Amino acid sequence: MKNIALLGSTGSVGRNVLDIVRHYPDEFRVSAISSNENISLLAEQAEEFNPSVVAIGNEAFYPELKNKISGDSKIASGAESLEEIASDDSADIIFMAISGTSALKPLIAALRKGKTVALASKEPVVSAGMIVRKVMEDNNAGIIPVDSEHSAIMQCLSGRDSGDVRTLYITGSGGSLKDKPASEFDSLTTEEVLNHPKWDMGRKITVDSATLMNKGLEVIEARWLFDVPQERIKVLIHPEAVIHSMVEFSDGTINAGMFSPDMRFPILRALAYPEILESDLPRVDFSMVNTLSFQAPDTEKFPALKMAYDALDEGGTVPAVLNASNEAAVGLFLEGKIKFTGIIDIVSKIVALHNKKDDPSLDDIINSEKWAREMVFKEITRI
Repeated sequence: MKNIALLGSTGSVGRNVLDIVRHYPDEFRVSAISSNENISLLAEQAEEFNPSVVAIGNEAFYPELKNKISGDSKIASGAESLEEIASDDSADIIFMAISGTSALKPLIAALRKGKTVALASKEPVVSAGMIVRKVMEDNNAGIIPVDSEHSAIMQCLSGRDSGDVRTLYITGSGGSLKDKPASEFDSLTTEEVLNHPKWDMGRKITVDSATLMNKGLEVIEARWLFDVPQERIKVLIHPEAVIHSMVEFSDGTINAGMFSPDMRFPILRALAYPEILESDLPRVDFSMVNTLSFQAPDTEKFPALKMAYDALDEGGTVPAVLNASNEAAVGLFLEGKIKFTGIIDIVSKIVALHNKKDDPSLDDIINSEKWAREMVFKEITRI
C-alpha cells in the first residue's frame, strides 16, 4: 500500500485524487492533506481519510481548523508545514496539487529528500526548471507529471531516452475562445471565458487555456521534464481532445497518448506508477469519434503562446516573471478588475520591464516572482 501526502487536497485535482483513493482502498492510503484556506472541506476530508497530518497554509485559519478536527491527526499551519509534509519519510509519494508558484518550495524540499513527486502544478517547473531538474538528478528523485499532456508524453516515451525524440507534440482543445473572433475579446464575460468545451478544471487554468498561456507553460515544463530542446516541442490545436500528446521518434514513427478528457486517468497512472491498475473510468469509444483534426495555433490571435516560447529562449528569471505576472493578472481578471485582453497586455509589459538574471538561485526565482506580482498591482493602479 502506498502512503500519499496530498498537498492541495481541496482543489479540483486534489478532490479527484481522493476519489481515486476511495476506489482503491487496498492500494492507497492518505497520510497527509493540506489546503490553503478551505477549512470546511479540509475537515471533512480529514474525518473521512484520517491522515496523520492535516495542514492549513494560511496560518490565520489554524485555530478554526483545530476546533473542527476531532480525530488523532496532527494539525499544522503555514508555508513551512507544506515543506515538512513534502519531505516526510513516511510518504511513499508526494502528490502536488497546489496551484500556482506556492508549490515551488515544497517541490524542492521533496526532491532534496529523494522523493517521488506526482506533479499536477506546472508553475514550479516553469519558473525554476533548470534548478528543479538539477535537484532531481542530484538526489535521484523523480517527477511523475499529472498534466494530461505530460502524462501522455511520459507514456509515449515509455523509458526511451530524449535523444530518440525528434518532436514532442503537445495538443490542446483550443479552449473556450477557439471560435471567437479576437474583435470580441474586449467584451468577454468571466463566464464566457470559463466555459471550457472539454475539461472541468480550476478557474485559473481555464483562463490560461482560453489565452493559450497554458500551452506555452506546458512547452516550458516539457522542456525540463523530458530534457528536450524547445525547438523540438510543438503545439497543435486538437478540438476533439482525444489525443493529449504525441511523440515522434527519430526513425519517423509516432506514439500518441489517448484517453477520455478526464483528469482521473493521469492521476491514477501517477499514483500507481510503474504499475497499471484496472479502472472503470470512461473509455474512448472510437466508433463515436468521426474526426481527429489538428491545426496550428493562431499566435496572432493568441500571443501568449509565442511569449512563452520567447521566455524559454531568454531563460534565466524570465520564465518566472512570465509565470508570476500571468498568475497575478489572471487573478485580477477573475476578480473583475481588468478585461480579458488586459491579461496579456499586463504580462507583456512586466516581462519587458524585467532585468533578468541568467543563472538564478532559488531565491532569485522567488524574488523575481515577487517583483512581478508587485509590478502587476502597480500596473493595475494606472489603468
